[in-house]
Amino acid sequence: MSRRFPQAGYRLPVPGSALLAAWRAGYGLAELRRDLMAGLTIGIVAVPLSMALAIATGVPPQHGLYTAIVAGAIIALTGGSRFNISGPTAAFVVILFPIVASHGVGGLLIATLMAGLILTALGLARLGSLIQFVPYPVVLGFTAGIAVVIALLQLPDFLGLAGVALGDSTPHNLAAIVRALPTLAPAELGIGLVTLATLILWPRLKVPVPAPLVGLVVGTLAALAVSAAGVEIATIASRFSWEFQGQSGSGIPPFAPSLVVPWRLPGPDGTPLVVDFALIRELLAPALAIAMLAAIESLLCAVVADGLTRTRHDPNAELIGQGLGNVVVPFFGGITATAALARTATNIRSGAVSPLAAVVHALVVLLAVVLLAGVLGHVPMAALAALLFIIAWNMSEARHFTHTLRSAPASDVAVLVICFALTVIFDMVLAVAVGMALAAALFIRRMASLTEARRLRAGEPEAPPTLPRSVALYAIHGPLFFGAAEKAVSSLRVVDPEVKVMVLDMRDVPSLDATAIVALQSLVEELRTERVGVIFVGLPARMVIKLKRAGVRREAGRLAMVAGQAHAARLAERWLTAG
Repeated sequence: MSRRFPQAGYRLPVPGSALLAAWRAGYGLAELRRDLMAGLTIGIVAVPLSMALAIATGVPPQHGLYTAIVAGAIIALTGGSRFNISGPTAAFVVILFPIVASHGVGGLLIATLMAGLILTALGLARLGSLIQFVPYPVVLGFTAGIAVVIALLQLPDFLGLAGVALGDSTPHNLAAIVRALPTLAPAELGIGLVTLATLILWPRLKVPVPAPLVGLVVGTLAALAVSAAGVEIATIASRFSWEFQGQSGSGIPPFAPSLVVPWRLPGPDGTPLVVDFALIRELLAPALAIAMLAAIESLLCAVVADGLTRTRHDPNAELIGQGLGNVVVPFFGGITATAALARTATNIRSGAVSPLAAVVHALVVLLAVVLLAGVLGHVPMAALAALLFIIAWNMSEARHFTHTLRSAPASDVAVLVICFALTVIFDMVLAVAVGMALAAALFIRRMASLTEARRLRAGEPEAPPTLPRSVALYAIHGPLFFGAAEKAVSSLRVVDPEVKVMVLDMRDVPSLDATAIVALQSLVEELRTERVGVIFVGLPARMVIKLKRAGVRREAGRLAMVAGQAHAARLAERWLTAG
C-alpha cells in the first residue's frame, strides 16, 4: 500500500499498511478475541526471552523487557506484516555485545537510534525487495555462527564459573572459560541441567503452556530449594540492581518504561557519554550492521509468516515500521529490536489475525514488569543460560546446515563455511561482507561462463545457407558485462586475413554494460584500421543508443546495425562488391 506521486512515478510506502489491510479484510469481535488470546500467549513467552536476550547482550534484563513493550507495539502498528512479533532477538547478540563492551549502554542506544534512521530511509527508498538478493549460504552461515557465539557466552552462567571477563573476541572468551573451569559450581550446573531438560521434554507433552515459562519456573523452584539448603545461587536479583528517582533495589525495577535521553546513559566507564563526531563515526559501522541484520531478519520472518498464512506483507512498510520502532525505543531505555521468527510462528499458531496481537503481547510484558518484577528477580542465571542454549540451537538450523554441506555445490559450501568461521572467530559484519563478496564473485564467474562468442559456418542451423569466405559470422550468447565482455570480445579479435566483413549476431545478448561497450568500441576501431567492416545484428534500441553515445555509429561501408542475418548477408555482399 502506498501513495503515488504522478510526476515522478514514486509510490510512498504507507506506515501501518498491515493494520489497514487487516481492518479492510473484516475485523470484528471474533477476530479481537483471537488476537487477545494470541497476544497473551506471546506475551508470556516474551517475558523470559526478553530478559535472557538482554542479559546475553550485556545489559540489565529490564532493557530487553522495555524493548518488547515499546518497540513491539510501535513496529506492529506501523509495519507491513500482520503477524510479525518484534523485540530483542538472538541474532543481535554478536553485534550488540561488543558495542556494550566498548561504548556502554548509552553507546548501544545511540547505535540503535542510528540503525532505526537507516531502516526508515531504506523503507522510504523502497529497497525492501533488495534483501531477497542476500544468498542463502551467507544467511545460513552467519546465523549458525551467531548461534555458536551465543551458546559460548552462556557457558559461564550455566556452569557457575567465577571470574570470567567476557569480551568481543571468541578465542579470548573461550580461553577465559577454559581457565575458569576449576571454579565450576555443581549447584548452578544442576539448576541449568534441570531447566534444559524441562525445555527439551516439555513440548513433547503437547500441553498448551509455553516451554520457556515452564522451564524458568522449574529452574526457579530448583534454585529456591538449593538456596534453602544454604547454597548461594546467582539470580537476576543478585546480579543486577537499579536506581530510579531516588529509589533503588535489586533485580528489575517495578516501573513502566519512562523517557530517558540515550546519550546521558553511562558509557563503558560508567559516566555519561560525550556525543561528538568521533563517537558517531565509531558507531556508524555497527549501526549499519544492525540495520542490515534487522532488515534481513524482519523481512525473512514476514516471508515465512506469509507462507504460513497465505497473506502478503509490504516489505517497504515493514522496514519503515522497524525503523520507527528502533528510533523511538532508545528514548525508553530499550535496545535493538526486530521481528523474531519463533515468536511470530507461535503468534500464528495461537490464532492471531492482525497486528493487534503484537500490541496485546506488549501490554502483557508491561503488566509483568509492573506487577511481577519482584518474582522475576528470583529467576536463576543458570536457567536463563539454559533457555539461551535452546534459542541458539533453534537458530543454528543444524539440519539445514548439514544438509547444505552435503548437497550444495562446492562453491556455495565454501561461502557457507567461510561465513560461519568468520562469524565465530571475528564478527558478523566481516562475515557478511566477505560472504557477499564471495557470492558476488562466484555469481559473476557463473554468468561469465554462460557468455560465449562462436563463429558460425555456412550450413549450420543458426547460419544462412551460404556465406562468402570473406564474411565471418559470429553469434554472441549471454550477457556482456564486466565479467564476461573481455572474454567474449577477445575471441573476436582472431580474424582470418581473408575476412573483410564481420557480422556480430547479438540477438541473444540481454544486457550490455559500460565495460562491454568499451570493449566493442575498441574492437570496432581495431577492425577499422584493418579495413574490416562490422555489421551488428539484432541489437535492441536501448543498446543501439548506448553504442551511439559511446561513439559507435553507422558508417557507410564500415559499420551498420540491422535486424536480421539475411539483411546482414545482403549488406555484406554489397560492401564486398563496392570495395
